[in-house]
Amino acid sequence: MASLQDLRRRVRAVKNMQQITKAMKMVAAARLRRAQERVVAARPYTRKMMQILGDAARRAPDYKDPLLTGHDREGAGRLILALVTADKGLCGGFNTNLIKAAQEFLKDNAGSEVELVLIGRKGYDFFRRRPVKIRREHIGITGTGKVNASDAGVMARSLIADFKSEEDRIDRVYLLYNEFKSALAQRPVVEQLLPVGHVEVTDEAREAETLVDYVYEQPAEEIFGELLPKLVENQVYHALLESVASELGSRMTAMESASKNASEVIDKLTLLMNRVRQAKITREIIELVSGAEAL
Repeated sequence: MASLQDLRRRVRAVKNMQQITKAMKMVAAARLRRAQERVVAARPYTRKMMQILGDAARRAPDYKDPLLTGHDREGAGRLILALVTADKGLCGGFNTNLIKAAQEFLKDNAGSEVELVLIGRKGYDFFRRRPVKIRREHIGITGTGKVNASDAGVMARSLIADFKSEEDRIDRVYLLYNEFKSALAQRPVVEQLLPVGHVEVTDEAREAETLVDYVYEQPAEEIFGELLPKLVENQVYHALLESVASELGSRMTAMESASKNASEVIDKLTLLMNRVRQAKITREIIELVSGAEAL
């Protein structure tokens, strides 16, 4: 059995750890509110942009663009999976679930050559030790809990350039990230980023068409030349916002659970410490009584 001094040392260590987990929970909770507000504010813009693009695509059925309809070429091409993970740990199963989803994607597309674009240190640290081709990595984008549109634009333009390159022969580009549901629930989502020809018009958009009609003065080449890159940039930016909010929610939940577990450990150690102290006192009393009887 551990000594009384060892138990006291362990109790102090667990209490110090509990203070850290409580502080991390408070920081994550404060950041989560702002991140959640940004996600909620960005979702209507993304839906509206998809609606406008879907309407424009239906009004120009003869227009062909690789970003919209894909490449028309022979031979099997390659796939790109852009995986968005966190730069830090201590956030529960956030990174683990994403990495498992990425491994499932690689397994499902075993017949194709898949290259990874890793956004976040945790995904890079995992896959750099595996026999997977990494096209490039982006580290430190979400580490501060904030993302900006300029970083998303750089990543989106790089993915567009990869997709348009005739030398690389990229057929499709996918985006894998955690969709924010609540602080307790996040869902890994695999979303086709390029080509964006899968844009569909929602029922709300069809109803809105009876009230609002769009007049396009520019030709289709100019409209799609501006809209398509902006749509891809917005999708990447939206995925980063969702990922940051999901990471903070997962970290807040994990730190709350860690604090509760620390309290349970402290209670168990305190009970054990009291038993050890009581046994020591009892033993000393027995020794005194035995010594008195011997005299």
